[in-house]
Amino acid sequence: MKILLVTDSYPPEIRSASHLMLELAQELEHRGHDVTVITTWPEYNLDQAIEHKKFSEFEIEDAINVIRVKTLPHHNVNYIVRGLSQLLMPLQFLLKLRRYKIKTDAVVVYSPPLPLALVGSWLRKYGVRNILNIQDLFPQNAIDLGILRSNAQIKFFKALEKYAYKTADIVTVHSEGNRKMLLEQQDKIESKLKLLHNWVDVEHHSSEHSTVNFKQKWAIHQKHVAVFAGVMGPSQYLDLILMIAEQMQENTDLLFLLVGDGKEKERLQTLAKTKGLSNVRFEGFISRDIYPDLLSACSIGLVCLSPQNQTPVVPGKILGHMAAGLPVAAFLHTTSDAHQMISDANCGVSANSADVQECVRAMKDLLSRESEFGRIGLSGKQYAKQHFSKEVCVSQLEAMLN
Repeated sequence: MKILLVTDSYPPEIRSASHLMLELAQELEHRGHDVTVITTWPEYNLDQAIEHKKFSEFEIEDAINVIRVKTLPHHNVNYIVRGLSQLLMPLQFLLKLRRYKIKTDAVVVYSPPLPLALVGSWLRKYGVRNILNIQDLFPQNAIDLGILRSNAQIKFFKALEKYAYKTADIVTVHSEGNRKMLLEQQDKIESKLKLLHNWVDVEHHSSEHSTVNFKQKWAIHQKHVAVFAGVMGPSQYLDLILMIAEQMQENTDLLFLLVGDGKEKERLQTLAKTKGLSNVRFEGFISRDIYPDLLSACSIGLVCLSPQNQTPVVPGKILGHMAAGLPVAAFLHTTSDAHQMISDANCGVSANSADVQECVRAMKDLLSRESEFGRIGLSGKQYAKQHFSKEVCVSQLEAMLN
């Protein structure tokens, strides 16, 4: 089957979405499908080692056709520029697909950004099966975060959302809470709404073939490292991690390591310096290839989202920590399905990100069980293998494509 993947994030960009789509493309190609990915030009969240690498518009990477489209800036810019960029993306993507004469039997669109769903909507007119993979419930999450405020904007994007669902053959969400919320918000969607958990390449997260010793590379002397690696934006609410670190400075065996970049990083660095947080460290993005090495040097995997985001989102970062056998400390809104998942997997602790003291207690509780870290991590890894391995989840998606 010829399958087209539509996403604004793909390697070499480093973020959860790009890793998710790469793993999907690789697994579908491994199963004998002809896979094409169309994505944006790599400009954001790049490993410093490849920042100056030259890319071609059309490349074949490990038997996967990759088309990269130059768009307006859509990360680390104000929301007006970002919104305009995202609204233009569908047209730009469709023009490139026409230029390269891409024919496909099925399309999988990753949302956000929601406007990319229009690529699938257009292709469906020509008999292409259209699968819409919803990660964030936009525009609801943008309304919760105060990004969308005007009635005209909200009305426009809600109409776009309704059209995207209407013109999809299948709409997938990654948790039961998201499924229930969507059913409450949208009429006539139940027959096409499917639960498809996000997947993780468990084997990739193995540290058996480690090549980089990050504790040595970065001269980390603390016994335990709690790591957050990824985009540092407003929705990640990393101020909370600094507040937790401030109340745990007496524990000199623990380092809070924040790895990545984003529009909030510089402000967070200044704040940490102002507070004199010697137990907080910032580093730049690292490549996907050596990410497992980073996790193997750490004791706890941190996940954080703003309490303003009231959708039941399950951050994909959790799955990576579980696959690597790291105990998880997740600070999320009470509606997140991740709380129940972490409890079911017995892989760490979670707390309400609106309650700083609850988060501090959860972190201290997990650290007090350091002798059990191996068992806690193994429990999460086994749960990830059973429920979230790319083999299990892609088999489910493959059935939807057929």
